[in-house]
Amino acid sequence: VQLVESGGGLVQPGGSLRLSCDASGFPLDYYAIGWFRQAPGKEREGVTCINNRHGKISYADSVKGRFTVSSDDSNNTVYLQMNSLKPEDSGVYYCAASKPGGSRTQQRQLRLTPAVYEFWGRGTQVTVSS
Repeated sequence: VQLVESGGGLVQPGGSLRLSCDASGFPLDYYAIGWFRQAPGKEREGVTCINNRHGKISYADSVKGRFTVSSDDSNNTVYLQMNSLKPEDSGVYYCAASKPGGSRTQQRQLRLTPAVYEFWGRGTQVTVSS
């Protein structure tokens, strides 16, 4: 299982970025994929989860209405479209994969509990600054 993030960079406040998470070694539509971020000196924070197997998506309150997660199963890629970016959105963004499980596992995936995600990428830096 391998996850590789890309698409990060420097953007001005109010701008947009689209991150990609290229997955290999497992069927993307079988796992839940989460996006997390971590700013210097802060704990890792869940951003969004997409679970195509069960047709469910969740977002952190801080990004609702601004970020959109989607997937392209033919390319085994998950995207995170980020609009109206704010300086507080800065950080290293990671994608992570969680194996399918029962209802409790699904709840933890959607609540973006880091411990339930077994596989992680190395991250891509996003900096929102003028």
